[in-house]
Amino acid sequence: MAAPMEENAGDFLTSFCRFADEINVQELREGKRHLCDGCKRPQSVCWCPYLPREPLQITTNIYILQHPFEESRNLRTVPMLCKSVVLERVHVIRGKRFSPKKFPELADILRAPNTLLLYPSPDAVSLSDIPTLEDSSVPDDSCSHKLGYNLVILDGTWAQARGLYHQNEMVRWPRKVRLQHEEKSKYVIRTQPTEHALSTLETAAVAVSILENRPDIIEVLTRPLEALCNFQLRHGAVQHQSREFKIENGLWTKTLPRSVRRRMERQKKAFEGREDKVF
Repeated sequence: MAAPMEENAGDFLTSFCRFADEINVQELREGKRHLCDGCKRPQSVCWCPYLPREPLQITTNIYILQHPFEESRNLRTVPMLCKSVVLERVHVIRGKRFSPKKFPELADILRAPNTLLLYPSPDAVSLSDIPTLEDSSVPDDSCSHKLGYNLVILDGTWAQARGLYHQNEMVRWPRKVRLQHEEKSKYVIRTQPTEHALSTLETAAVAVSILENRPDIIEVLTRPLEALCNFQLRHGAVQHQSREFKIENGLWTKTLPRSVRRRMERQKKAFEGREDKVF
């Protein structure tokens, strides 16, 4: 009598496994159907409704040099920027090594007199001190001048952005500019290195608002980012403090590399006596 029982048990297990497989396939299909076609996120946490009704018209040409590792991150801000302004004004170029031979068109952009690189190098000037195109001395025969400033932003972690800057000579060709601002980042679900560090989206929004004298554009462009963070916090994410805040308040438990400690000391000395925080 044992054999029939074993046979029945085997049939039951086979049927159960088939049923479980069908359920898993059905769940995967349903989950795929419920992803937003725009942001590729589940519809319950979709940030597309917070985008501008129509892509914003801007005169600034934004060139984002993106580290390849940034593309695989789930909580990126560059897609929000690409969907918030007219398509022809945002250009995302991925890579770790940029040379004139491999990227001739980018090299021409980086050589242009109206190209600005947002990077806090020692020789960077405040973006607020850059004249508007109407008041600038950029030659009128420059085609890119007629289209607006070219704004280059390095996208990645801060270590990756530094690598893109120091390992590529042509990335260092343009005039360097920095942001002066007092607002903290709305990107509270990701640890920032300093209290006034901004995400790529926020950096672009603040820069365009200055270059085009459109302060209202910051709130419009960062609305989907704020929605994304609120979604994540409601689903269990933790609000992050900056590394600078944690170190100053004795909350940082990891060992800092010597290069980071030295850089922070230099930054602290550079900022002493200044009223404005500098990006």
